[in-house]
Amino acid sequence: MTGSYPPVTVPERQVPIPATLSESARAVTAMGSRLTPEPWPPLDDREAVRAFIAERDGLIPPGGAGPMVASCYGSADTGVHCETERIELDDVGVYQAVPDGVTEDDRRVHLVIHGAWISGGGEMARAGAVMTAGALGARTWAVDYRMPPFHPFPTPLDDCLTAYRALLRDHRPEDIIIGGMSGGANLTVATILRARDEGLPLPAAAVVNTPPIDLTKAGDTHHTSHGIDISYDADELETVFQLYTDGHDRTDPYVSPIFADFGKGFPPTVLTTGTRDFLLSDTVRLHRRLLAAGVPAELHVWEGAPHFMFLGMAPEDHERAAQVRDFCERQWAGAEAGRKVAQ
Repeated sequence: MTGSYPPVTVPERQVPIPATLSESARAVTAMGSRLTPEPWPPLDDREAVRAFIAERDGLIPPGGAGPMVASCYGSADTGVHCETERIELDDVGVYQAVPDGVTEDDRRVHLVIHGAWISGGGEMARAGAVMTAGALGARTWAVDYRMPPFHPFPTPLDDCLTAYRALLRDHRPEDIIIGGMSGGANLTVATILRARDEGLPLPAAAVVNTPPIDLTKAGDTHHTSHGIDISYDADELETVFQLYTDGHDRTDPYVSPIFADFGKGFPPTVLTTGTRDFLLSDTVRLHRRLLAAGVPAELHVWEGAPHFMFLGMAPEDHERAAQVRDFCERQWAGAEAGRKVAQ
């Protein structure tokens, strides 16, 4: 999206890796871009696109599954053991992970939605449920939503709403927190908006990790972080956006929630991002919209962090997980206290 003013020309320069980061975070940053751009097949050849995505996902090296899960789920592996099971809900499945020590009468539940839009399901959804549940210390459902190329918008959103409706059958809304990373953060906000618009009660809170909240790409850091965010390739991003939207209007609030009316109701929200995140602007803009609507919203920004933080391998990743857990525990405790006062 361009304006009437001419762009600012920035001279070529070198940007050092911040000495303020932990050693492991600096090592991840020094890796540079992990993307190896390859030409996509024609996007209207859905079988070829599916095969391309499957082949690329199959190239994850041994030991790389953990970082890939961290980048899709926005958490860090705490090593907590969880019991897992798959639950089928109409056309969508969810993986439930229950950490050791969480009892049946603990009704708190986190609905986590993976990022990427085109990857992160299947076995990775099970691993993501475990990683998220261990970090939060709470029962977690990971939505294994159907994905492009055969299931573009609105199917992933429909599947997330199906999972939320299922949770509402057995849980009070104040027991439920919805959260996600990247595309999952977009779906988190869109799911809550759609639930609200369809008359469902709001969850206790939302966890929104570095959301692509405006698919028109108007945000400043789409440009200023280009070449700085090692997780970001503009052509790759546009391809994913095209696969997800499938020609749908990108200003639809369920596609780009920045265009929604948050004054109609939205739960307390924590937002996370980093100073090198190409979606820093999207995250900040959403934070400002929530505050303007009177929604309690916290914004946490990590020094030097790109879009995927540090692949779950640095103290900064565990710090973010701890901040998110603290936020969720406060929201669950507040909701429970409010319920007891109302009785």
